[in-house]
Amino acid sequence: MKLALIASLTVIPLLTALPGTAVAAEAKQNFWLHNSTGFDIKEVYVSPNRSNDWEEDVLGSDALVDGDEFFIRFNRRTKTCHWDMKVVYMIDDSFATWKDIDLCTVSKITIHYNKKNDKTTAEFE
Repeated sequence: MKLALIASLTVIPLLTALPGTAVAAEAKQNFWLHNSTGFDIKEVYVSPNRSNDWEEDVLGSDALVDGDEFFIRFNRRTKTCHWDMKVVYMIDDSFATWKDIDLCTVSKITIHYNKKNDKTTAEFE
């Protein structure tokens, strides 16, 4: 996963440095997912809000280790702005979900876990 993350970090500044079309080629739904839960995450699903299926795990065979972040990229032709997200913890397969996230206005999601109330929350930037 670290190799994929480094590759994403290398490519993104190059694309934003190019004039005009390179920046326009990025989908407005793309976002960084930052894990600040204290636990590793083994699966992340991002599906259109109106879908009844979580579709594929966007991490693939990778994991999102606590303290790391993962860039989630959409096809630039994607028009839908409202998405649902599900994360699954590696330690016990428990999960948290969020509904109707407007990814056209969000560029970073940081997830936190509170042991006192056993809740996972998200901060949207």
